[in-house]
Amino acid sequence: MPHTALVVGSSGIVGSAISALLASQGHQVLGLARRPTPQDGVAAVAADLSDPASLAAALEGHAPERVFITTWSRQATEAENIRVNGAMVRNMLEALRPAGSVQHVGLVTGLKHYLGPFEAYGKGVLPQTPFREEQGRLDVENFYYAQEDEVFAAAARDGFHWSVHRPHTVIGRAVGNAMNMGTTLAVYATLCRETGRPFRFPGSAMQWNGLTDMTDARLLAQHMLWAATTPAARDQAFNVVNGDVFRWSWMWGQIARWFELDAADFDGTVLPLETQMADDAPLWREIATRERLVEPDLARLASPWHTDADLGRPIEVVTDMGKSRRLGFTGYQPTDDAFFDLFAQLRAERLIP
Repeated sequence: MPHTALVVGSSGIVGSAISALLASQGHQVLGLARRPTPQDGVAAVAADLSDPASLAAALEGHAPERVFITTWSRQATEAENIRVNGAMVRNMLEALRPAGSVQHVGLVTGLKHYLGPFEAYGKGVLPQTPFREEQGRLDVENFYYAQEDEVFAAAARDGFHWSVHRPHTVIGRAVGNAMNMGTTLAVYATLCRETGRPFRFPGSAMQWNGLTDMTDARLLAQHMLWAATTPAARDQAFNVVNGDVFRWSWMWGQIARWFELDAADFDGTVLPLETQMADDAPLWREIATRERLVEPDLARLASPWHTDADLGRPIEVVTDMGKSRRLGFTGYQPTDDAFFDLFAQLRAERLIP
């Protein structure tokens, strides 16, 4: 049956995907963001998660039964990430208490649950791959854990159910997003084609040669709705990935061909995109003006730092989804098609030429 759903971070990659899915199935969707972007079938709610008064005013009169938290705020240190992002979740759930309507909260985190936060990413003693939910938390402070703890505490207090979703790198469309590999690679390929620079894999030999997986935002949205509507999935944490595995030594060539480029040979040297693209903002503005693109600001499209973190990891990262499969979730998405669908969408929306 249709419900009222509140999507927190509705302008982001995951938030826009779950908003679109919910709206397509007849749910009343409230899309909360500091600056909401228009979406068909989504009622915009403008609020600042760090401002309890703003949240209380924005949510007055709304009574969502399902809440999907898909956002975070990047801070300079992990201590600040914990303080700010934990408070954002706490403020949101506190603002919803007066209505007494919430039945389920879905929280999106990610594989930093297993890999550690940005300050200790992929370092120290890590669990074996493929990552499994029962491997638990690392012995390190992590804002994902702080967000989970806020959800767990509110659920125990207010009596709603919850689910936690841990995707690998998410492929999807958003502008102004802090973690956006798909659009970053599309912009990088466009710049390489424009300048004749080699389309070169920027990361580590381990990522080039090792197995990996990714998560399409559309499949993640399906998983979140499945968990919210499946009694056996209540009060559970889940990994969620596309269901295929690949090596970047293969995928890099697939992306190159889509952009009609030749993939450069990889010699094992790490050459980060943050370095390669450091001076490209003026060039992108020129391309945007010439091609009549809708976003001339390179920084709002590309997040080289995040793509470098993923592609530069010194360890293989593969994710197990057996828990979801046993409970009946059968969603599958080929990762190369996920990239191609995104690239086509970016081109259709005049975000890339």
